[in-house]
Amino acid sequence: MKNRIAAAFTGAPLNDPLQTVFRETVLRYSIPQTYFDELIAGVHMDLAKKSYENFDELYLYCFRVAGVVGLIMLKIFGAHDDRARQHAIDLGIAFQLTNILRDVGEDWARGRIYLPQEDLKRFNVPEEQIAAGRIDQNFISLMKFQIDRARRFYAQSAPGLKLIEDPSSRLVASAMKDLYERILRKIEKNGYDVFSRRAHTRLAEKMAAVASLTLRRSRR
Repeated sequence: MKNRIAAAFTGAPLNDPLQTVFRETVLRYSIPQTYFDELIAGVHMDLAKKSYENFDELYLYCFRVAGVVGLIMLKIFGAHDDRARQHAIDLGIAFQLTNILRDVGEDWARGRIYLPQEDLKRFNVPEEQIAAGRIDQNFISLMKFQIDRARRFYAQSAPGLKLIEDPSSRLVASAMKDLYERILRKIEKNGYDVFSRRAHTRLAEKMAAVASLTLRRSRR
């Protein structure tokens, strides 16, 4: 895959229609090859690592698999203010942290745990407890800590939405942020049960969120 992506950034002829379209896209939006190199490195981390010792390690993973996606989308959405770059990374990190919190049980079943080992020890939540899906006050405190961390990244990303120049793209990014933040509220509403209840937003909630955002922007 890495070679196929690299080939699209050269001037060599391409026989694969998918590569051709990919080349046209990255050239049109001036998306650097380094973004895709980071993304592939993140996928390799997922294959090689089953756990993360601390948040610094987890942050690198989140940056590679999601923060970089934020940078790619920023190129497509359009934002020429340099400040938008870090905000896009923060939003990608927030999305990935939300996915991790929503999928604690599912990830464990797949042989992975993304919650930093350092945090598990801090809140006295052993991996055996994750395996058993046992929710106690220690686990709830751990989840509250993780949710607060994710919300800080959402808050840090918020100013970047105003820097997206295209109104439609700005609406899409805002809707995605709003819907993902709702997942955190669902986790809280479910009593932090991320083992037997999957936090998700229903179609009606998604439609209502988009309608609300559209209405708020039309009044400005």
